[in-house]
Amino acid sequence: MTDWNFCPCCATPLEMLSAEEDGGPKQRLRCPACGFTHWNNPTPVLAAIVEYRGKVLLARNAAWPSKMFALVTGFMEAGETPQDGVRREVKEETDLDVTALDLVGVYDFQRMNQVIIAYHVVAEGEVRLSPELADWRLYELQDLKCWPAGTGHALADWLRSRGHEPVYFTAEENAERRQPG
Repeated sequence: MTDWNFCPCCATPLEMLSAEEDGGPKQRLRCPACGFTHWNNPTPVLAAIVEYRGKVLLARNAAWPSKMFALVTGFMEAGETPQDGVRREVKEETDLDVTALDLVGVYDFQRMNQVIIAYHVVAEGEVRLSPELADWRLYELQDLKCWPAGTGHALADWLRSRGHEPVYFTAEENAERRQPG
């Protein structure tokens, strides 16, 4: 979803226009005056399943309800590899140093127009949260519950790779996690 209304080149109102592209006609926001196309491509987001002291660290964003914990995530920066980006995000958000990392998988998150690149990382040091995060918890693998979205599916795949059948939050539990309090 985009909030683009006007062409950034000539300020003409953008319109949904069809044009021939590699696979045939495609409708996109385009400028009828200068031909600018707003591609609206998905944004790469990095996610880390942080293994810390033999457990999995989940964090709560400062803007989230008190019961909602998830993976450490962040946007990939221009000029960095996904591996360097996930190391940077873990360091920025937890102050932990990544000592090992492995790709878990790539997941679509269409609701946010994102592609999630998920890694399992082993980290060490002392946790010091950035202002972006409000809290963190450590979980044994058998105590983890997955959520029905991109990073939750990454956690489920990683648990399977460790010989644990993932358990998802029920719809009621997931709704409760998202409620304040």
